Amino acid sequence: MSDTAEIKASPMETHSALPREETERLTTEIIAGLKTVFDPEIPADIYELGLIYKVEIKDDRSVDVQMTLTTPNCPAAGELPTMVENAVASVPGVGVVDVKVVWEPPWSPERMSDEARLVLNMW
Repeated sequence: MSDTAEIKASPMETHSALPREETERLTTEIIAGLKTVFDPEIPADIYELGLIYKVEIKDDRSVDVQMTLTTPNCPAAGELPTMVENAVASVPGVGVVDVKVVWEPPWSPERMSDEARLVLNMW
């Protein structure tokens, strides 16, 4: 079993053998870690940009991340997944991290949070 947190969804569903408090802590700290990763060309973090589609915390504490990029031609395509992997792996208690870049659904500005819109002056 595993705990799948659709990062932008609330409330979080828990289906993990890990205690709920531990799953919540890991989720909170993983999100905080993701918020430290910035696309070098955009002054907003990848979480607020809506580039993180799914985070799955497994019973063995390994974490699978599905993310996308603003465009398939993104110049940071080679480095952003590694930055995400390192940010998630830095959370105490997290095991192996696997980051996959997905293209469906395609990213659009509607995925951005209000915070990202404010930073990018997109109101």
